[in-house]
Amino acid sequence: MAQRLPEWLTIRLPRPDTINEVQQMMRSKNLHTVCESARCPNMPECWSKKTATFMILGNTCTRSCGFCAIKVGKGEELDALEPINVAHATKELGLKHVVVTSVARDDLKDQGAGQFAKTIEALHKELPHVIVEILTPDFKGDEECIRTVCAAKPEIYNHNIETVERLHTIVRPQAKYDRTMRVLEMVKEIDPAIYTKSGIMLGLGETKDEVLKTLEDLREIGVDAITIGQYLRPTMKHLPVVEYIHPDAFAEYEKIGEEMGFIFVASGPFIRSSYNAIAFSEKVMAERLAKIQPQKPMNELRVLN
Repeated sequence: MAQRLPEWLTIRLPRPDTINEVQQMMRSKNLHTVCESARCPNMPECWSKKTATFMILGNTCTRSCGFCAIKVGKGEELDALEPINVAHATKELGLKHVVVTSVARDDLKDQGAGQFAKTIEALHKELPHVIVEILTPDFKGDEECIRTVCAAKPEIYNHNIETVERLHTIVRPQAKYDRTMRVLEMVKEIDPAIYTKSGIMLGLGETKDEVLKTLEDLREIGVDAITIGQYLRPTMKHLPVVEYIHPDAFAEYEKIGEEMGFIFVASGPFIRSSYNAIAFSEKVMAERLAKIQPQKPMNELRVLN
């Protein structure tokens, strides 16, 4: 029997007019969003604010994670216009911070790394001041793929750990805890100027000690930002929710994360990898500007327009 949702997990009501506007624009450019494909509970709120997370490399994933609602199957043919279409859509939405993720494409020789690089380059060319955050699969830990993506100079490289080490074989059967850690570590080795970010879901049966150990492991390899959110079962075919974590526990994890030294910690029931991503981008820009203008107080710094 499914657990009843606690009161703090009430879904926000959408604004259909703005949501339809964003949806129509995405379809006109043959673009996908992870918001739709992964059935994100924040879609109504984000789309009503004209923000979305672009999902490149098609709408079909070659992996089958137990928590994810994205369609699984044979990878689709790559769209050569996808990178420039993402850039044009970003401009039309007026975004200062854009998040680009993808399905896993284990069927491709470069696993989609080249398409990520082209998309980052198109965004920077079209919008020189935009902060580009990418959320990539693990590329099976292939250093060449990671170097290809890093060479395009994304401001933020996000790769999610998703869950604690003990639960990886259940939650992410085609991924590995150590490999995810190594991907994030390699990004810093390749280009220390790129900010790294990761995310973890709670409510899958992990213990507090396991969560803290995961956060410690991420900090040890220099990860800059972390998101912590509640796992919500997208369909009855997916992994069940073991526990609904109280907001007070999320607040405690946020405090602990900050004390560990993460530049940015977002922790709460509705937090997802790219939810309110611009909040981290403000810290990124503030830190960069502080290096240029060290005499200027941090509270006077603002994101570039």
